[in-house]
Amino acid sequence: MSKVNLLLTGPSGCGKTTVIQEFISKTKLKVGGFYTQEIRGVRREGFKIVTLDGREGVLAHRGMVYGPRMGRYRVNLKDLNLIGVDALERALEEAELLLIDEIGKMELFSPQFREVVVRSLDSAKPLLGTIFRGHHPFVDMVKARPDVELLEVRKGEGEKILDYLRKKFAPFRV
Repeated sequence: MSKVNLLLTGPSGCGKTTVIQEFISKTKLKVGGFYTQEIRGVRREGFKIVTLDGREGVLAHRGMVYGPRMGRYRVNLKDLNLIGVDALERALEEAELLLIDEIGKMELFSPQFREVVVRSLDSAKPLLGTIFRGHHPFVDMVKARPDVELLEVRKGEGEKILDYLRKKFAPFRV
């Protein structure tokens, strides 16, 4: 059984996170890591980090005053590191499958995040994640790794992608 580093990519809103959430809700593997969700009001106000052990934090928000700017948002490096990076650190110790949603522009402001992504990819544990579709030196390096499989997600292909994930990660079931 060989190591799997599978990263979903595709345009915003194509269903990458939804597919991942559906997959992890049904797998028998002990999954550790985090996913991101929109924070909505009348419009999208920001994004939160949700760990698989139940912790939450703000990744980025329109109303934040401090932190690196990404478009209309400011990135909350404190929550990203204390919650998101910590969830990956724990997963490296305790989980059977690592989850990173996502390796994106906001997350890349954190050197700690970039470092734990590399350690996760290098680990013996299978990894499932999402990655920014565009170009960035770190993202390009991750995509170019010979041990990374990229899977393009298109709107309406959720079931097809889920079937592929079930087959790909089936050997790792306990």
